[in-house]
Amino acid sequence: MGLSKFFLLRALHDGPMHGYDLARAVARMTGGCCSPSEGALYPVLREFEEGGYVTGEDQVVQGRRRRVYALTEAGREAFRVALAAWLEATDALRDCCRGFATAAAPSRCTPDRED
Repeated sequence: MGLSKFFLLRALHDGPMHGYDLARAVARMTGGCCSPSEGALYPVLREFEEGGYVTGEDQVVQGRRRRVYALTEAGREAFRVALAAWLEATDALRDCCRGFATAAAPSRCTPDRED
């Protein structure tokens, strides 16, 4: 499972959300590293819905009709499996690339700045 999908499932662990709030939650939790666009978000949510990982329900939110997505038990299990896989991959990456890391690595997601 790709990181974008992983973070969408993670965000839905916090509770049901409509697409715009879900995209903002993912951007917030990743420090802006993963900010799904509408063009990427809604096809994934449809895929999740078809796969039984989320349910979608039309609701009126702040006076606007929105589709609100909630995680199913299958979605929770998919997240647990993906979490285990990503943690294992992260450990492997850390182990195999340890010699390449520098003490002054640039901050993630932000361009190098001259002070």
